[in-house]
Amino acid sequence: MRFSLSTVATAALIVSVSAAPAPAPTRAHGHRGGHRGGHHNASGTMPAAAGESTLTKTMMVTGEFDGGMKRFGRGVSCTGQSEGGDSDAVFSLAAGATLRNVIIGADQIEGVHCQGPCTIENVWWEDVCEDALTFKKDGDGTVTGGGAMGASDKVIQHNGAGTITVSGFTVSDFGKLYRSCGNCKTMGERHVKIDGVKATGGKATFVGINTNYGDTATITNSCITDTKAICEEFEGNDTGAEPKQISEGPSSACIYTPADIAAC
Repeated sequence: MRFSLSTVATAALIVSVSAAPAPAPTRAHGHRGGHRGGHHNASGTMPAAAGESTLTKTMMVTGEFDGGMKRFGRGVSCTGQSEGGDSDAVFSLAAGATLRNVIIGADQIEGVHCQGPCTIENVWWEDVCEDALTFKKDGDGTVTGGGAMGASDKVIQHNGAGTITVSGFTVSDFGKLYRSCGNCKTMGERHVKIDGVKATGGKATFVGINTNYGDTATITNSCITDTKAICEEFEGNDTGAEPKQISEGPSSACIYTPADIAAC
């Protein structure tokens, strides 16, 4: 494994690291409980893992971490949509950190947390549990390449204010690709820019935003098929109440045309 870390704030004990076997044929997808799937993206299938690492604690990363395409997990079963905390994440990135070339296994709960601006490059989630990636605090973030499968609800959860840019990402069998938090205690203006994303099998909406807080979503050059809705606008709140849906489809806040979602 090749990595570069400026600091590892909380040491993570890796209790098992094994060399990967020779690449095997794509495996059938299984939800929760540790079954992993082989999934197709725009250029082929999910990459084969180059080894296994089971972390006993969340790995806290500042600077950069390159996982060398190993599979990282926590050795626990998914708890469904029972929301966990930072201690349940596989990786927690400090402001300004970068995570790249990682596969997040099914044996985990909270995936990756960003504690401010962060960069995610070629990171794959084999079977999303609660959320795949959460931007917890203010700051811009970028997600380049990679993909996520099997999310019963959200793939990317955006809690802090700022702009998230997603490009070249693959998602299948999911609830929502992106959701701006609809009822966080602290609300703010959030934006998402999506380009070159391939999405299939969306059970809810591709993108959800809160227009009463000034949110916008821009979608370009993407292939979105078999997805219930493309962009939904909600009236968010800071009271914890369920957000009210306002509208669905292209608008001044949901910015896309039919051609922008048909680049297949």
